[in-house]
Amino acid sequence: MAWGKVPPENHPLFHEALPDDPRVETLKMFGGVAAKVNGHIFAGLFGRSTILSLSAADQKEALALEGAGPFDPMGNGRAMSEKVMMPEAIMDEAHELRAWIRKAFDHTAALPEKIAQPAKKKQAAKKSKR
Repeated sequence: MAWGKVPPENHPLFHEALPDDPRVETLKMFGGVAAKVNGHIFAGLFGRSTILSLSAADQKEALALEGAGPFDPMGNGRAMSEKVMMPEAIMDEAHELRAWIRKAFDHTAALPEKIAQPAKKKQAAKKSKR
């Protein structure tokens, strides 16, 4: 699915579905919001639905749902591994949304902590110092 504007009504639905865990951090992404744990994004809003980072078994189950698909943010066939675009209807099912986000959180929380890379300096700034 190519990028589309996130409906404002999806923001509170997403926030309410996040696990009540102090390790959850939120950030702005794709005009919406995303959540991460240990430096890894596990869920986010995209278009009219949500994307989730899932285990292989949960990916298989999620992709079997009508309307789900691999997360392809540019719509050019380059799907992001481990990320699944959930069916839009999941945003209307608070219990289901919460359960799927919890699966993504549990999977991602088990990964080793991601170490932040230092910010790269812009090429132009390097050239001007020479």
